[in-house]
Amino acid sequence: MRLRGRKAFITGAAKGIGLSVARAFAAEGAAVALADISEEECKKQSLEIKETCNVEAIGIKCDVADTGSVRNAIAETSEVFDGLDTIACMAATLTERLDVVDLPEDEWNRTLNVNLTGSFLVCKHGIPLLRQGGGGSIILTASQMGQVAWPGSTAYCTTKGGILQLVKGIALDHKDENIRCNSISPGGIATDRLLARWGDMETAEKEWGPKHALGRLGQPDEIAAGAVFLASNESSFMTGTDLLLDGGYTAW
Repeated sequence: MRLRGRKAFITGAAKGIGLSVARAFAAEGAAVALADISEEECKKQSLEIKETCNVEAIGIKCDVADTGSVRNAIAETSEVFDGLDTIACMAATLTERLDVVDLPEDEWNRTLNVNLTGSFLVCKHGIPLLRQGGGGSIILTASQMGQVAWPGSTAYCTTKGGILQLVKGIALDHKDENIRCNSISPGGIATDRLLARWGDMETAEKEWGPKHALGRLGQPDEIAAGAVFLASNESSFMTGTDLLLDGGYTAW
């Protein structure tokens, strides 16, 4: 129970990696707020977590690209849990694969608003609560695509590279307040997000799995295990850096 007594706010938690992180946190004893634009699914999953893990769990609607929505969701979480000490930003959006000439400006802006500004807004409204509680851990989601690029994915890669720098800035700004901030960088992970690009999981595994040195896609639970480490005291000497869990994608 490495997170017993912790109070966590997790975005993008209706499914995929975010949901796996919420389940892993709860299994380690944390109270969890599942925040996502899909409110109904969040509430459904939070009830299952509450029954399975015997911890406090709530589902909250949150549009990470909207500052009012983020502020209200974090305030509600803090009120229910009587504080907040852990933040995990897992929300992200898919971007149409186009080069910068053909990519519409509104698509570029949407990608930045969700992937990068969304993390900024969660930190902006969440850090004051961590400060009040004497500190905590922040986990932002970058990607191996924050270090390398992929054709037609410049907008996505830009946001993930930005996350790596956002983490460093937050870590330094709040180093004297017992607030740690790190990122986690998943490689290709077998979630529903891949279906939009590859059509089915079998094709995704066949086409993209070999791009990783381990020869396969990762699983959401493997990323969630890394998030538990970053949230726990086991990573107490770690801040301002990235935990790369990419199956060796960037080792080529």
